[in-house]
Amino acid sequence: MTAASASPRTDEPFALSRAGGNLLALTHIYTSTLVLGIGALFGLLQGFSRASLITMPPEFDYYRMLTAHGVLMALVFTTFFITGLFTYAVYETIPRVRSLALGWTGYCVMLVGTVLTTVVILQGDASVLYTFYAPLKASPLFYLGATLLVLGTWCVAFDLIFNVIWFKRANPAKRIPLPAFLAVTTMIMWIIATLGVVAEMLLLLPWSLGWTPGIDVELTRMLFWYFGHPLVYFWIMGAYTIWYTLVPTTFKGKIFSDALTRVAFVMLLLLSTPVGLHHQYLDPGVSAGWKWMHTVLTYGVVIPSFMTAFAIFACFEIAAKRAGKRGFLATVRWLPWKNPVFAGPACGMLLFIPGGFGGIVNNSYSMDVLVHNTMWIVGHFHITVGGPVALTFIGASYGLIPALSGRKLFAPKLALIQVYTFFVGMTIMATAMHWAGLLGSPRRTSDVSYMGAQGAATWHPEMLWAAFGGTLVALSILMFIIVATGTYVANERPEVPPTFEFAPTDEDAMETPAVLDRLGRWAVIALVLAILAYAGPVSGEIHAHAYLVPGMRTW
Repeated sequence: MTAASASPRTDEPFALSRAGGNLLALTHIYTSTLVLGIGALFGLLQGFSRASLITMPPEFDYYRMLTAHGVLMALVFTTFFITGLFTYAVYETIPRVRSLALGWTGYCVMLVGTVLTTVVILQGDASVLYTFYAPLKASPLFYLGATLLVLGTWCVAFDLIFNVIWFKRANPAKRIPLPAFLAVTTMIMWIIATLGVVAEMLLLLPWSLGWTPGIDVELTRMLFWYFGHPLVYFWIMGAYTIWYTLVPTTFKGKIFSDALTRVAFVMLLLLSTPVGLHHQYLDPGVSAGWKWMHTVLTYGVVIPSFMTAFAIFACFEIAAKRAGKRGFLATVRWLPWKNPVFAGPACGMLLFIPGGFGGIVNNSYSMDVLVHNTMWIVGHFHITVGGPVALTFIGASYGLIPALSGRKLFAPKLALIQVYTFFVGMTIMATAMHWAGLLGSPRRTSDVSYMGAQGAATWHPEMLWAAFGGTLVALSILMFIIVATGTYVANERPEVPPTFEFAPTDEDAMETPAVLDRLGRWAVIALVLAILAYAGPVSGEIHAHAYLVPGMRTW
Protein backbone atom coordinates (compact mmCIF):
# COMPACT_ATOMS: atom_id res chain seq x y z
CA MET A 1 0.00 0.00 0.00
CA THR A 2 1.43 3.40 -0.91
CA ALA A 3 1.11 6.58 1.06
CA ALA A 4 -1.05 7.93 -1.73
CA SER A 5 -3.49 5.04 -1.58
CA ALA A 6 -4.28 5.79 2.07
CA SER A 7 -6.51 8.70 0.94
CA PRO A 8 -4.26 11.52 2.18
CA ARG A 9 -5.89 14.70 3.41
CA THR A 10 -4.88 18.14 2.24
CA ASP A 11 -6.49 20.45 4.83
CA GLU A 12 -4.26 22.82 6.79
CA PRO A 13 -4.50 21.09 10.23
CA PHE A 14 -3.44 17.80 8.65
CA ALA A 15 -0.62 19.48 6.73
CA LEU A 16 0.72 20.93 9.98
CA SER A 17 0.37 17.56 11.70
CA ARG A 18 2.20 15.84 8.86
CA ALA A 19 5.02 18.39 8.90
CA GLY A 20 5.37 17.91 12.66
CA GLY A 21 5.51 14.15 12.23
CA ASN A 22 8.20 14.49 9.55
CA LEU A 23 10.27 16.66 11.90
CA LEU A 24 9.93 14.08 14.68
CA ALA A 25 11.03 11.23 12.41
CA LEU A 26 13.89 13.31 11.01
CA THR A 27 15.12 14.11 14.51
CA HIS A 28 15.29 10.38 15.27
CA ILE A 29 17.22 9.75 12.03
CA TYR A 30 19.79 12.49 12.67
CA THR A 31 20.25 11.35 16.27
CA SER A 32 20.99 7.84 15.04
CA THR A 33 23.47 9.32 12.54
CA LEU A 34 25.37 11.14 15.29
CA VAL A 35 25.47 8.03 17.46
CA LEU A 36 26.68 5.94 14.50
CA GLY A 37 29.63 8.28 14.02
CA ILE A 38 30.66 8.20 17.68
CA GLY A 39 30.25 4.43 17.91
CA ALA A 40 32.31 3.93 14.75
CA LEU A 41 35.19 5.92 16.26
CA PHE A 42 35.28 3.63 19.28
CA GLY A 43 35.12 0.60 17.01
CA LEU A 44 38.08 1.85 14.96
CA LEU A 45 40.15 2.35 18.12
CA GLN A 46 39.26 -1.18 19.21
CA GLY A 47 40.48 -2.63 15.93
CA PHE A 48 43.78 -0.78 16.16
CA SER A 49 44.23 -1.84 19.78
CA ARG A 50 43.63 -5.54 19.08
CA ALA A 51 46.02 -5.38 16.13
CA SER A 52 48.68 -3.92 18.50
CA LEU A 53 48.88 -0.78 16.37
CA ILE A 54 48.05 1.52 19.31
CA THR A 55 47.98 1.32 23.10
CA MET A 56 45.04 2.96 24.79
CA PRO A 57 45.84 5.18 27.78
CA PRO A 58 44.71 4.08 31.27
CA GLU A 59 42.19 6.92 31.46
CA PHE A 60 40.44 5.53 28.39
CA ASP A 61 41.03 1.81 28.55
CA TYR A 62 39.97 -0.88 26.11
CA TYR A 63 36.94 -2.12 28.04
CA ARG A 64 35.51 1.36 28.43
CA MET A 65 35.85 1.76 24.67
CA LEU A 66 34.36 -1.69 24.04
CA THR A 67 31.32 -0.93 26.22
CA ALA A 68 30.75 2.44 24.54
CA HIS A 69 30.99 0.89 21.08
CA GLY A 70 28.61 -1.97 21.89
CA VAL A 71 26.00 0.12 23.67
CA LEU A 72 25.97 2.95 21.13
CA MET A 73 25.95 0.77 18.02
CA ALA A 74 23.81 -2.18 19.13
CA LEU A 75 21.34 -0.43 21.41
CA VAL A 76 21.22 3.27 20.57
CA PHE A 77 21.96 3.74 16.84
CA THR A 78 19.62 0.96 15.78
CA THR A 79 16.86 1.93 18.19
CA PHE A 80 16.72 5.61 17.22
CA PHE A 81 16.70 4.78 13.51
CA ILE A 82 13.98 2.13 13.83
CA THR A 83 11.74 4.35 15.97
CA GLY A 84 12.19 7.18 13.45
CA LEU A 85 11.46 4.92 10.48
CA PHE A 86 8.40 3.41 12.11
CA THR A 87 7.09 6.79 13.22
CA TYR A 88 7.22 7.90 9.60
CA ALA A 89 5.69 4.63 8.32
CA VAL A 90 2.67 4.89 10.62
CA TYR A 91 2.17 8.64 10.34
CA GLU A 92 2.44 8.54 6.53
CA THR A 93 0.11 5.61 5.91
CA ILE A 94 -2.49 6.47 8.56
CA PRO A 95 -3.37 10.10 7.73
CA ARG A 96 -5.01 11.85 10.64
CA VAL A 97 -4.65 15.04 12.64
CA ARG A 98 -2.73 13.77 15.65
CA SER A 99 -1.00 15.01 18.76
CA LEU A 100 2.76 14.52 18.71
CA ALA A 101 3.09 14.81 22.50
CA LEU A 102 3.61 11.10 23.15
CA GLY A 103 6.05 10.76 20.25
CA TRP A 104 8.20 13.69 21.39
CA THR A 105 8.02 12.45 24.99
CA GLY A 106 9.39 9.12 23.85
CA TYR A 107 12.22 10.75 21.92
CA CYS A 108 13.21 13.01 24.84
CA VAL A 109 13.19 10.14 27.35
CA MET A 110 15.31 8.04 24.97
CA LEU A 111 17.74 10.92 24.52
CA VAL A 112 18.11 11.56 28.26
CA GLY A 113 18.72 7.86 28.85
CA THR A 114 21.30 7.73 26.07
CA VAL A 115 23.22 10.78 27.30
CA LEU A 116 23.19 9.56 30.90
CA THR A 117 24.40 6.09 29.93
CA THR A 118 27.11 7.40 27.61
CA VAL A 119 28.49 9.86 30.14
CA VAL A 120 28.73 7.16 32.81
CA ILE A 121 30.53 4.82 30.39
CA LEU A 122 33.02 7.48 29.31
CA GLN A 123 33.68 8.38 32.95
CA GLY A 124 34.81 4.80 33.49
CA ASP A 125 31.99 3.80 35.83
CA ALA A 126 30.27 1.23 33.59
CA SER A 127 32.79 -0.93 31.72
CA VAL A 128 30.41 -3.89 31.81
CA LEU A 129 30.05 -4.33 28.02
CA TYR A 130 26.69 -4.13 26.31
CA THR A 131 25.80 -7.52 27.81
CA PHE A 132 25.39 -5.84 31.19
CA TYR A 133 24.45 -8.78 33.40
CA ALA A 134 26.13 -9.52 36.77
CA PRO A 135 28.66 -10.02 38.31
CA LEU A 136 30.28 -6.93 36.75
CA LYS A 137 28.73 -3.97 38.52
CA ALA A 138 28.19 -0.55 36.95
CA SER A 139 27.15 2.77 38.43
CA PRO A 140 23.42 2.97 39.23
CA LEU A 141 23.24 5.82 36.72
CA PHE A 142 24.16 3.40 33.92
CA TYR A 143 21.23 1.13 34.75
CA LEU A 144 18.95 4.14 35.15
CA GLY A 145 19.97 5.48 31.74
CA ALA A 146 19.37 2.12 30.08
CA THR A 147 15.95 1.92 31.73
CA LEU A 148 15.02 5.37 30.46
CA LEU A 149 16.09 4.41 26.94
CA VAL A 150 13.73 1.42 27.02
CA LEU A 151 10.86 3.36 28.58
CA GLY A 152 11.24 6.00 25.86
CA THR A 153 10.83 3.34 23.18
CA TRP A 154 7.66 2.19 24.92
CA CYS A 155 6.24 5.70 24.54
CA VAL A 156 6.98 5.55 20.81
CA ALA A 157 5.51 2.06 20.58
CA PHE A 158 2.26 3.01 22.32
CA ASP A 159 1.97 6.11 20.12
CA LEU A 160 2.13 3.91 17.01
CA ILE A 161 -0.20 1.29 18.47
CA PHE A 162 -2.79 3.95 19.36
CA ASN A 163 -2.70 5.19 15.76
CA VAL A 164 -3.35 1.70 14.43
CA ILE A 165 -6.21 1.21 16.92
CA TRP A 166 -7.72 4.50 15.70
CA PHE A 167 -7.40 3.33 12.09
CA LYS A 168 -9.13 0.00 12.74
CA ARG A 169 -11.98 1.69 14.59
CA ALA A 170 -12.42 4.24 11.80
CA ASN A 171 -12.01 1.62 9.03
CA PRO A 172 -13.14 -1.77 10.40
CA ALA A 173 -13.41 -3.32 6.93
CA LYS A 174 -9.94 -2.24 5.77
CA ARG A 175 -6.59 -3.89 6.33
CA ILE A 176 -3.97 -2.05 8.34
CA PRO A 177 -1.64 -0.42 5.76
CA LEU A 178 1.29 -2.78 5.32
CA PRO A 179 4.08 -0.36 6.46
CA ALA A 180 2.08 0.43 9.62
CA PHE A 181 1.41 -3.28 10.19
CA LEU A 182 5.13 -4.10 9.96
CA ALA A 183 6.03 -1.23 12.27
CA VAL A 184 3.51 -2.07 14.97
CA THR A 185 4.21 -5.82 14.80
CA THR A 186 7.88 -5.09 15.40
CA MET A 187 7.16 -2.73 18.29
CA ILE A 188 4.83 -5.28 19.92
CA MET A 189 7.67 -7.81 19.76
CA TRP A 190 9.99 -5.16 21.22
CA ILE A 191 7.68 -4.50 24.19
CA ILE A 192 7.44 -8.23 24.97
CA ALA A 193 11.22 -8.64 24.64
CA THR A 194 12.11 -5.64 26.80
CA LEU A 195 10.02 -7.01 29.68
CA GLY A 196 13.09 -9.14 30.37
CA VAL A 197 15.51 -6.24 30.61
CA VAL A 198 13.05 -4.28 32.75
CA ALA A 199 12.85 -7.26 35.13
CA GLU A 200 16.65 -7.44 35.14
CA MET A 201 16.86 -3.74 36.02
CA LEU A 202 14.61 -4.36 39.01
CA LEU A 203 17.43 -6.57 40.29
CA LEU A 204 20.44 -4.57 39.08
CA LEU A 205 19.40 -1.12 40.29
CA PRO A 206 18.91 -1.99 44.00
CA TRP A 207 22.07 -4.15 43.85
CA SER A 208 24.16 -1.32 42.38
CA LEU A 209 22.84 1.05 45.05
CA GLY A 210 23.94 -1.34 47.79
CA TRP A 211 20.41 -2.04 48.96
CA THR A 212 20.81 -5.83 48.57
CA PRO A 213 23.68 -8.02 49.87
CA GLY A 214 24.18 -9.77 46.56
CA ILE A 215 22.64 -10.87 43.28
CA ASP A 216 21.89 -14.13 41.49
CA VAL A 217 24.23 -13.99 38.49
CA GLU A 218 22.52 -16.79 36.58
CA LEU A 219 19.11 -15.13 36.90
CA THR A 220 20.43 -11.83 35.52
CA ARG A 221 22.00 -13.70 32.59
CA MET A 222 18.71 -15.43 31.85
CA LEU A 223 16.72 -12.20 31.99
CA PHE A 224 19.26 -10.42 29.80
CA TRP A 225 19.21 -13.09 27.10
CA TYR A 226 15.43 -13.18 27.21
CA PHE A 227 15.87 -9.65 25.80
CA GLY A 228 19.29 -9.95 24.16
CA HIS A 229 18.46 -12.27 21.30
CA PRO A 230 15.09 -10.73 20.36
CA LEU A 231 17.09 -7.49 20.13
CA VAL A 232 18.70 -9.00 17.03
CA TYR A 233 15.29 -9.61 15.45
CA PHE A 234 14.28 -6.05 16.33
CA TRP A 235 17.14 -4.85 14.11
CA ILE A 236 16.35 -7.39 11.41
CA MET A 237 12.62 -6.61 11.33
CA GLY A 238 13.51 -2.93 10.84
CA ALA A 239 15.72 -3.91 7.90
CA TYR A 240 13.09 -6.29 6.50
CA THR A 241 10.54 -3.46 6.54
CA ILE A 242 12.83 -1.51 4.21
CA TRP A 243 13.55 -4.53 2.02
CA TYR A 244 9.85 -5.27 1.55
CA THR A 245 8.37 -1.78 1.22
CA LEU A 246 11.10 0.62 0.06
CA VAL A 247 13.57 -1.32 -2.08
CA PRO A 248 11.00 -2.16 -4.81
CA THR A 249 10.27 1.55 -5.36
CA THR A 250 13.85 2.10 -6.57
CA PHE A 251 13.15 0.04 -9.72
CA LYS A 252 9.36 0.54 -9.97
CA GLY A 253 8.71 -2.90 -8.58
CA LYS A 254 5.90 -4.10 -6.37
CA ILE A 255 5.65 -6.11 -3.17
CA PHE A 256 5.48 -9.78 -4.13
CA SER A 257 2.74 -10.67 -1.62
CA ASP A 258 1.05 -8.67 1.11
CA ALA A 259 -0.07 -11.91 2.79
CA LEU A 260 3.39 -13.51 2.74
CA THR A 261 4.93 -10.36 4.18
CA ARG A 262 2.47 -10.32 7.07
CA VAL A 263 2.93 -14.04 7.72
CA ALA A 264 6.70 -13.56 7.92
CA PHE A 265 6.36 -10.76 10.47
CA VAL A 266 3.77 -12.64 12.52
CA MET A 267 6.15 -15.60 12.66
CA LEU A 268 8.96 -13.29 13.81
CA LEU A 269 6.64 -11.86 16.46
CA LEU A 270 5.83 -15.33 17.77
CA LEU A 271 9.30 -16.90 17.56
CA SER A 272 11.70 -14.06 18.37
CA THR A 273 11.40 -14.17 22.16
CA PRO A 274 11.39 -17.86 23.23
CA VAL A 275 14.92 -18.51 21.90
CA GLY A 276 17.36 -16.86 24.33
CA LEU A 277 18.60 -19.99 26.11
CA HIS A 278 20.73 -20.93 23.12
CA HIS A 279 23.11 -18.27 24.47
CA GLN A 280 23.40 -20.30 27.68
CA TYR A 281 24.32 -23.77 26.44
CA LEU A 282 27.09 -24.17 29.04
CA ASP A 283 25.32 -22.42 31.91
CA PRO A 284 24.56 -24.67 34.89
CA GLY A 285 21.10 -24.87 36.39
CA VAL A 286 19.21 -24.91 33.09
CA SER A 287 17.99 -28.34 32.00
CA ALA A 288 18.94 -29.79 28.64
CA GLY A 289 15.26 -30.04 27.76
CA TRP A 290 14.68 -26.30 27.97
CA LYS A 291 17.86 -25.62 26.00
CA TRP A 292 16.76 -28.10 23.35
CA MET A 293 13.33 -26.43 23.04
CA HIS A 294 14.90 -22.99 22.55
CA THR A 295 17.28 -24.47 19.98
CA VAL A 296 14.39 -25.85 17.94
CA LEU A 297 12.52 -22.54 18.11
CA THR A 298 15.68 -20.71 17.01
CA TYR A 299 15.83 -22.89 13.91
CA GLY A 300 12.17 -22.01 13.40
CA VAL A 301 13.07 -18.34 13.05
CA VAL A 302 15.04 -19.28 9.94
CA ILE A 303 11.74 -19.91 8.13
CA PRO A 304 10.53 -16.27 7.91
CA SER A 305 14.04 -15.28 6.82
CA PHE A 306 13.91 -17.77 3.95
CA MET A 307 10.41 -16.52 3.13
CA THR A 308 11.79 -12.98 2.99
CA ALA A 309 14.66 -14.02 0.71
CA PHE A 310 12.18 -15.72 -1.63
CA ALA A 311 9.82 -12.73 -1.69
CA ILE A 312 12.54 -10.14 -2.29
CA PHE A 313 14.22 -12.07 -5.10
CA ALA A 314 10.83 -12.84 -6.64
CA CYS A 315 10.13 -9.09 -6.59
CA PHE A 316 13.42 -8.51 -8.46
CA GLU A 317 12.65 -11.15 -11.08
CA ILE A 318 9.04 -10.12 -11.73
CA ALA A 319 9.98 -6.46 -12.18
CA ALA A 320 12.87 -7.37 -14.48
CA LYS A 321 10.65 -9.58 -16.64
CA ARG A 322 8.12 -6.78 -16.99
CA ALA A 323 11.01 -4.61 -18.19
CA GLY A 324 11.91 -7.21 -20.80
CA LYS A 325 14.85 -8.81 -18.98
CA ARG A 326 15.27 -12.57 -18.79
CA GLY A 327 17.71 -14.69 -16.82
CA PHE A 328 19.57 -14.33 -13.56
CA LEU A 329 22.52 -12.27 -14.81
CA ALA A 330 20.31 -9.96 -16.86
CA THR A 331 18.13 -9.35 -13.82
CA VAL A 332 21.13 -8.57 -11.60
CA ARG A 333 22.61 -6.15 -14.16
CA TRP A 334 19.23 -4.44 -14.59
CA LEU A 335 18.84 -3.55 -10.91
CA PRO A 336 19.69 0.10 -10.00
CA TRP A 337 23.12 -0.47 -8.45
CA LYS A 338 24.00 3.21 -8.99
CA ASN A 339 21.21 4.35 -6.68
CA PRO A 340 22.49 4.39 -3.06
CA VAL A 341 18.94 3.91 -1.75
CA PHE A 342 18.94 0.52 -3.51
CA ALA A 343 22.64 -0.32 -3.25
CA GLY A 344 22.75 0.00 0.54
CA PRO A 345 19.99 -2.54 1.31
CA ALA A 346 21.07 -4.77 -1.60
CA CYS A 347 24.66 -5.01 -0.35
CA GLY A 348 23.22 -5.65 3.09
CA MET A 349 21.27 -8.58 1.67
CA LEU A 350 24.47 -10.03 0.20
CA LEU A 351 26.18 -9.83 3.60
CA PHE A 352 23.19 -11.37 5.33
CA ILE A 353 23.52 -14.60 3.36
CA PRO A 354 26.76 -15.78 5.07
CA GLY A 355 25.66 -14.05 8.28
CA GLY A 356 22.45 -16.07 8.40
CA PHE A 357 24.25 -19.36 7.82
CA GLY A 358 26.73 -18.39 10.54
CA GLY A 359 23.80 -18.00 12.91
CA ILE A 360 22.74 -21.58 12.16
CA VAL A 361 26.27 -22.70 13.08
CA ASN A 362 26.12 -20.77 16.36
CA ASN A 363 22.82 -22.43 17.25
CA SER A 364 24.35 -25.88 16.95
CA TYR A 365 25.42 -27.03 20.43
CA SER A 366 28.61 -28.81 19.39
CA MET A 367 29.73 -25.98 17.10
CA ASP A 368 28.81 -23.25 19.57
CA VAL A 369 31.02 -24.82 22.23
CA LEU A 370 33.98 -24.36 19.88
CA VAL A 371 33.37 -20.82 18.67
CA HIS A 372 31.34 -19.06 21.38
CA ASN A 373 34.18 -17.27 23.16
CA THR A 374 36.23 -16.54 20.05
CA MET A 375 36.38 -13.76 17.49
CA TRP A 376 34.07 -15.86 15.31
CA ILE A 377 31.13 -14.48 17.31
CA VAL A 378 32.34 -10.89 16.89
CA GLY A 379 32.58 -11.46 13.14
CA HIS A 380 29.06 -12.91 13.18
CA PHE A 381 27.70 -9.83 15.00
CA HIS A 382 29.23 -7.55 12.42
CA ILE A 383 28.17 -9.46 9.33
CA THR A 384 24.56 -9.66 10.56
CA VAL A 385 24.22 -6.24 12.23
CA GLY A 386 27.12 -4.12 11.01
CA GLY A 387 26.43 -5.32 7.49
CA PRO A 388 22.77 -5.94 6.59
CA VAL A 389 21.19 -3.74 9.23
CA ALA A 390 23.55 -0.75 9.17
CA LEU A 391 23.87 -0.70 5.37
CA THR A 392 20.10 -0.99 4.99
CA PHE A 393 19.51 1.87 7.42
CA ILE A 394 22.15 4.03 5.76
CA GLY A 395 20.73 3.37 2.29
CA ALA A 396 17.21 4.17 3.49
CA SER A 397 18.51 7.39 5.06
CA TYR A 398 19.53 8.59 1.61
CA GLY A 399 15.84 8.49 0.75
CA LEU A 400 14.38 9.45 4.11
CA ILE A 401 16.46 12.54 4.87
CA PRO A 402 15.67 14.39 1.61
CA ALA A 403 11.97 13.47 1.82
CA LEU A 404 11.58 14.50 5.47
CA SER A 405 13.61 17.71 5.12
CA GLY A 406 12.45 18.74 1.63
CA ARG A 407 16.09 19.10 0.57
CA LYS A 408 18.12 17.64 -2.27
CA LEU A 409 20.54 14.86 -1.36
CA PHE A 410 24.03 16.29 -0.95
CA ALA A 411 26.82 14.66 -3.01
CA PRO A 412 24.92 11.60 -4.31
CA LYS A 413 28.11 10.21 -5.90
CA LEU A 414 29.82 10.28 -2.51
CA ALA A 415 26.78 8.48 -1.08
CA LEU A 416 27.23 5.70 -3.64
CA ILE A 417 30.97 5.45 -2.95
CA GLN A 418 30.17 5.29 0.75
CA VAL A 419 27.87 2.28 0.32
CA TYR A 420 30.41 0.22 -1.59
CA THR A 421 33.30 1.25 0.68
CA PHE A 422 31.27 0.09 3.67
CA PHE A 423 30.45 -3.20 1.93
CA VAL A 424 34.08 -3.94 1.07
CA GLY A 425 35.36 -2.90 4.50
CA MET A 426 32.75 -4.95 6.36
CA THR A 427 33.42 -8.01 4.18
CA ILE A 428 37.16 -7.82 4.92
CA MET A 429 36.70 -7.15 8.63
CA ALA A 430 34.06 -9.80 9.30
CA THR A 431 35.90 -12.44 7.27
CA ALA A 432 39.12 -11.77 9.19
CA MET A 433 37.25 -11.99 12.51
CA HIS A 434 35.66 -15.31 11.58
CA TRP A 435 39.01 -16.73 10.51
CA ALA A 436 40.75 -15.46 13.65
CA GLY A 437 38.04 -17.15 15.70
CA LEU A 438 38.69 -20.46 14.00
CA LEU A 439 42.37 -20.04 14.89
CA GLY A 440 41.41 -19.53 18.55
CA SER A 441 41.62 -15.77 18.96
CA PRO A 442 39.50 -14.83 22.01
CA ARG A 443 36.88 -12.12 22.18
CA ARG A 444 36.30 -9.63 25.01
CA THR A 445 40.08 -9.55 25.54
CA SER A 446 42.10 -6.37 25.30
CA ASP A 447 45.47 -8.00 24.57
CA VAL A 448 45.34 -10.95 22.19
CA SER A 449 49.13 -11.16 21.77
CA TYR A 450 49.55 -13.02 25.08
CA MET A 451 52.84 -11.21 25.68
CA GLY A 452 54.36 -12.55 22.47
CA ALA A 453 53.33 -16.20 22.83
CA GLN A 454 54.00 -18.15 19.64
CA GLY A 455 50.45 -19.52 19.39
CA ALA A 456 48.96 -16.03 19.49
CA ALA A 457 51.07 -15.00 16.49
CA THR A 458 48.98 -17.25 14.26
CA TRP A 459 46.01 -14.89 14.35
CA HIS A 460 47.89 -11.57 14.31
CA PRO A 461 47.60 -11.21 10.48
CA GLU A 462 43.83 -11.58 10.80
CA MET A 463 43.78 -8.82 13.44
CA LEU A 464 45.63 -6.56 10.99
CA TRP A 465 43.13 -7.37 8.25
CA ALA A 466 40.26 -6.70 10.64
CA ALA A 467 41.80 -3.31 11.51
CA PHE A 468 42.15 -2.52 7.80
CA GLY A 469 38.55 -3.47 7.07
CA GLY A 470 37.39 -1.50 10.11
CA THR A 471 39.25 1.54 8.83
CA LEU A 472 37.35 1.35 5.53
CA VAL A 473 34.07 1.04 7.43
CA ALA A 474 34.91 4.04 9.62
CA LEU A 475 35.85 6.13 6.57
CA SER A 476 32.60 5.17 4.87
CA ILE A 477 30.60 6.22 7.95
CA LEU A 478 32.42 9.56 7.85
CA MET A 479 31.27 9.90 4.22
CA PHE A 480 27.72 9.12 5.30
CA ILE A 481 27.83 11.80 7.99
CA ILE A 482 29.15 14.31 5.42
CA VAL A 483 26.28 13.50 3.03
CA ALA A 484 23.62 13.54 5.77
CA THR A 485 24.89 16.77 7.31
CA GLY A 486 25.51 18.39 3.94
CA THR A 487 21.95 17.68 2.85
CA TYR A 488 20.61 19.73 5.74
CA VAL A 489 23.26 22.48 5.81
CA ALA A 490 23.35 23.08 2.04
CA ASN A 491 19.57 23.56 2.19
CA GLU A 492 19.21 23.05 -1.56
CA ARG A 493 15.52 22.62 -2.31
CA PRO A 494 14.62 21.10 -5.69
CA GLU A 495 11.64 22.31 -7.70
CA VAL A 496 9.89 18.98 -7.17
CA PRO A 497 10.03 18.04 -3.47
CA PRO A 498 11.61 14.61 -2.91
CA THR A 499 9.27 11.86 -1.74
CA PHE A 500 9.66 8.65 0.24
CA GLU A 501 6.89 6.31 -0.81
CA PHE A 502 6.14 2.70 -0.01
CA ALA A 503 5.73 0.12 -2.74
CA PRO A 504 2.25 -1.16 -3.70
CA THR A 505 1.40 -4.84 -3.64
CA ASP A 506 1.54 -6.80 -6.88
CA GLU A 507 -1.93 -7.00 -8.38
CA ASP A 508 -1.50 -10.74 -9.01
CA ALA A 509 -0.90 -11.50 -5.34
CA MET A 510 -3.50 -13.47 -3.41
CA GLU A 511 -5.90 -11.68 -1.08
CA THR A 512 -4.65 -11.26 2.48
CA PRO A 513 -6.66 -13.28 5.04
CA ALA A 514 -8.35 -11.11 7.64
CA VAL A 515 -6.87 -13.17 10.47
CA LEU A 516 -3.42 -11.76 9.77
CA ASP A 517 -4.66 -8.31 10.73
CA ARG A 518 -5.64 -9.40 14.26
CA LEU A 519 -2.55 -7.96 15.88
CA GLY A 520 -4.05 -8.01 19.36
CA ARG A 521 -4.57 -11.76 19.19
CA TRP A 522 -1.10 -12.41 17.80
CA ALA A 523 0.40 -10.25 20.54
CA VAL A 524 -1.36 -12.31 23.23
CA ILE A 525 -0.16 -15.57 21.64
CA ALA A 526 3.41 -14.21 21.46
CA LEU A 527 3.32 -13.23 25.13
CA VAL A 528 1.95 -16.64 26.12
CA LEU A 529 4.70 -18.41 24.15
CA ALA A 530 7.34 -16.27 25.87
CA ILE A 531 5.89 -17.11 29.28
CA LEU A 532 5.73 -20.83 28.50
CA ALA A 533 9.32 -20.84 27.22
CA TYR A 534 10.71 -19.10 30.30
CA ALA A 535 8.38 -20.02 33.18
CA GLY A 536 10.22 -23.30 33.79
CA PRO A 537 13.81 -22.01 33.58
CA VAL A 538 13.11 -18.86 35.62
CA SER A 539 11.13 -20.80 38.24
CA GLY A 540 13.92 -23.36 38.48
CA GLU A 541 16.51 -20.64 38.95
CA ILE A 542 14.47 -18.88 41.63
CA HIS A 543 13.90 -22.10 43.60
CA ALA A 544 17.48 -23.31 43.28
CA HIS A 545 20.08 -22.43 45.88
CA ALA A 546 21.13 -18.88 45.02
CA TYR A 547 24.84 -18.10 45.26
CA LEU A 548 24.55 -14.36 45.71
CA VAL A 549 27.58 -12.30 44.73
CA PRO A 550 28.36 -8.75 45.87
CA GLY A 551 29.51 -7.76 42.39
CA MET A 552 32.89 -6.72 41.13
CA ARG A 553 34.66 -3.96 39.28
CA THR A 554 37.61 -5.28 37.29
CA TRP A 555 38.68 -1.98 35.80
